[in-house]
Amino acid sequence: MIAAQALAAAAARLRAAGVEDPARDARLLLAHAASIDPSRVTMIAPEPVEPDVADRFERLVSLRAVRVPVSHLIGERQFYGRKFKVSRDVLDPRPETETLIETALSAPFARVLDLGTGSGCILVTLLAENPQATGLGVDLSPAACTQAAANAAALGVADRAAFAVSDWFAGVEGRFDLIVANPPYIALAEMPGLSDEVRRHEPEQALTDGGDGLGAYRAIVPGLLAHLQPGGRVLFEIGPTQGQAVAALLQSAGLTGIAIHPDLDRRDRVVGGFAPAT
Repeated sequence: MIAAQALAAAAARLRAAGVEDPARDARLLLAHAASIDPSRVTMIAPEPVEPDVADRFERLVSLRAVRVPVSHLIGERQFYGRKFKVSRDVLDPRPETETLIETALSAPFARVLDLGTGSGCILVTLLAENPQATGLGVDLSPAACTQAAANAAALGVADRAAFAVSDWFAGVEGRFDLIVANPPYIALAEMPGLSDEVRRHEPEQALTDGGDGLGAYRAIVPGLLAHLQPGGRVLFEIGPTQGQAVAALLQSAGLTGIAIHPDLDRRDRVVGGFAPAT
């Protein structure tokens, strides 16, 4: 079988399994099986598929058909122009989170705290984009901290990033001029509506607080002023219906300049505020 036929058969199989973009996924999986860049798949389309590549491709397609995420099969996910290693121990980086990155980069910062760092995609990206900055990423999961540290090393910021196991601020000392977080904000009642890829293969503690989706913000907000420099900023990623509720929490804690920032789909995505300057 030539590669083009293998791709067509795989795409049809994935389409029948309900995969959202079967042609794209088939292309990525064949590239991974053949150890080539996805951009080269069209070049090998007229060529026969080597038996070992065909075997690997078959296994990958079989797993994708039962909704194992592509990122877990190939071990990486693109985020803000960089490849991050991922696993089922961490939340997959999402395009929506790039709104938080853009908002953070709109003002200077030197010392960053990333609460619930997961894959490290937020902290590592901010440090890569701001070569003068340093930062700390904390997570309740030791496996997540290990994954984040590996990404920091692979993307060249390990000398400016530290990672530690901590339940939000519990193990954090010092003050920061930027605190960022993408906490679990999906309400427990919303979990059954998630895709199989997310619900069955990503860590539940990174998705939901087991309640109304606001529990993590309620836990984090009281500690902000003790860990922000005067005039320092906090940025939270939120669910699209949570903007006003999270903004109210920040206001009640004494933060100022509170604003809600939309993503590219014009949905509320980031809430930010500042510690008083004095």
